[in-house]
Amino acid sequence: MIGGLFCYNHKGEVLISRVYRDDIGRNAVDAFRVNVIHARGQVRSPVTNIARTSYFHIKRSNLWLAAVTKQNVNATMVFEFLLKVVEVMQNYFGKISEENVKNNFVLIYELLDEIVDFGYPQNTDTGVLKTFITQQGVKSVTKEEQAAITSQVTGQIGWRREGIKYRRNELFLDVMEYVNLLMSPQGQVLSAHVAGKILMKSYLSGMPECKFGINDKIVMDSKGKSTEDTKTKSAIAIDDCQFHQCVKLSKFETEHSISFIPPDGEHELMRYRTTKDISLPFRVIPLVREVGRSKLEVKVVVKSSFKPSLLAQKLEIRIPTPLNTSGVQLICMK
Repeated sequence: MIGGLFCYNHKGEVLISRVYRDDIGRNAVDAFRVNVIHARGQVRSPVTNIARTSYFHIKRSNLWLAAVTKQNVNATMVFEFLLKVVEVMQNYFGKISEENVKNNFVLIYELLDEIVDFGYPQNTDTGVLKTFITQQGVKSVTKEEQAAITSQVTGQIGWRREGIKYRRNELFLDVMEYVNLLMSPQGQVLSAHVAGKILMKSYLSGMPECKFGINDKIVMDSKGKSTEDTKTKSAIAIDDCQFHQCVKLSKFETEHSISFIPPDGEHELMRYRTTKDISLPFRVIPLVREVGRSKLEVKVVVKSSFKPSLLAQKLEIRIPTPLNTSGVQLICMK
């Protein structure tokens, strides 16, 4: 899928360089440095094409992580892979920084060799990788341990090892939702959907099987019954959903429940999306007025749909301006 993976610091110096295919030469490293990192203009696109070579990059702190390919690949899959690589590194040595990358130089190359084979991602599950790669390097194991590792990687439950024990069994669930809205200048909602995900922290002993119930609206829709008679205030119609590999899809289709043996630690259990009966948390009313040929007044009114007793935290409003804007004067009113 990808021909190479490079990691640069803010000066354009190469920290990590791993080439998986012969069609990627050493000049690909310099091309990204010159045309993206050292470019005079601001780079707005995460995808850059240079000499029939595609560069997909993400930036974390002061580091650039770029995947290079000369083939016609799925861009979303490449970015998903890059985010998984960052997630694995964070699980091994914490914050992604130039110092941490240099201190874990050997470990990163070992991880890249295990994660990718000839440009195709193989295994990005941190729990499985930690069974045979420690922070100091490859762990020396006995034949019995090697057999257990092989069984975990290729077996039915590869995301959880046996023999996990905790003094206290705990399970935490966090539901995170993102409201995406497109509104016309007249205030009419053109499109709206909610994208959500369920994050789980599991500290359970043994091989427990967990089971969650789901919304009644989904059950009624899947059985082909009329939803008008069963519609309640708590019913939410979910259009599509994606599950972690630990979820038993057969039971979800037959029993309409989420049954799974959870991985140890933190993981994403489910993603979902809904487009019906969306209650907007805020109402944004923009007012734009041109004052002369070189001045623009923008007034943004934000009205909350919640009760006055509820307070929002870390609210951020972004107002895009033209590239040739010389100055901005901001006035906040309560």
